[in-house]
Amino acid sequence: MSFKFLLPATLITIMVVFLTTLGFWQLDRADEKRAIEKAIEIANTGTVEIATSLEGLDEKEYYHLRLNGHYVSGKQFIYDNQIVQQTSGYYVLTPFVIGNSNKAILINRGFMPWRGQRDKLADIEVASSNTKIKIQVSIPVKRMELGESEIGSEFPILLQSLDLAEMSGLSGLTFAPVLGLLSPDSDSGFVRQWKPYTGSIGKHIGYAIQWFLMALVLAGIGIRLGLRHRKG
Repeated sequence: MSFKFLLPATLITIMVVFLTTLGFWQLDRADEKRAIEKAIEIANTGTVEIATSLEGLDEKEYYHLRLNGHYVSGKQFIYDNQIVQQTSGYYVLTPFVIGNSNKAILINRGFMPWRGQRDKLADIEVASSNTKIKIQVSIPVKRMELGESEIGSEFPILLQSLDLAEMSGLSGLTFAPVLGLLSPDSDSGFVRQWKPYTGSIGKHIGYAIQWFLMALVLAGIGIRLGLRHRKG
């Protein structure tokens, strides 16, 4: 078998295997997204559960829950650099305590625009009396920062990214490893237009078809090359 045939045949074989692997990887991603969508569907059917503890909330992502407790108005955070409907602003994150403990869940009470006045916050004060709220559980994702930002110590504290461990240290509260997205049905909130989860399953399937077609074309080229070599 000549080197002139062996080299391109090897390269084509490697590429066919690689492209086929990419295709199956995209199908796996589609299955993962399908499972998440199913979990959301299950989470949001039936009656809304009343959470009496903050334990295990990280296993209830996308679930709608009702909480009974009180806000800690003096320990609020301003989550900066947010865009809603092409308007820059911030999210207001307020600790919410269930029972008489130092354990809390951060409630995203919604979006407020800066309106060109970054030195002036909106009135974010909230009553600390006992209240009932409805939330959707969300797992926070730490945003990538180009450089280390300075964090003040005077509340409300301005943040560029979420680090719950650091925020716990600043507030003296132990935060659950989730955020609560305050429902538009609940009072004491701001603009709340939470985006529904979209798994883009069709996109992953489209990519898979693309990789499989490319592998098929290359395989055809390889077969044609082999037939020519055999005849020669």
